[in-house]
Amino acid sequence: MTALVPLAAGHLVSMLVILLPFAAMTALLDWQREIRIGASVAVVAFGVFRLVSRRHPRVLARIRPTQLALWSFAIATAHGAGLMLLPIYLGLCSAGELDLAHHASSILMTQNSVTAVLVSLTHTLSMVTAGGAIALLVYGWLGLKVLSRSWFNLDFVWAISLILIGAIGLLTA
Repeated sequence: MTALVPLAAGHLVSMLVILLPFAAMTALLDWQREIRIGASVAVVAFGVFRLVSRRHPRVLARIRPTQLALWSFAIATAHGAGLMLLPIYLGLCSAGELDLAHHASSILMTQNSVTAVLVSLTHTLSMVTAGGAIALLVYGWLGLKVLSRSWFNLDFVWAISLILIGAIGLLTA
């Protein structure tokens, strides 16, 4: 349970490092289309990189357990946590195709940096709540042996989802 706070902190900082510079860039409305295309290309390129490069950097395994927030930041950054939020944040999704909740959030996200922070906080809270619940379920009910017997790697799914989000962004830019 005590691990959730540093995990959340690292994940939150990772997303803010990605989202806040883009929040500043939304002020450059004259370059809006070019920024959207650049962000989409970056998301697709990172997805392709994750798809092709299956090996994880060894430096991420050398972070001491006392530096759990740093590890969470490094892992979230390496896996593109903030990149998944960019297409919505930059307004890449057409408002006509979104339900009311997504439409309202896309309007809010294009307005200021405070919204980028709120989006990051909301995402982090959701991630920690879901991850913590799953961890408690596995640890308390299934036991840790289930991890060694049935663990699977989601890197392929993550890479494909990055490519898909980036491609949708390119098509709507």
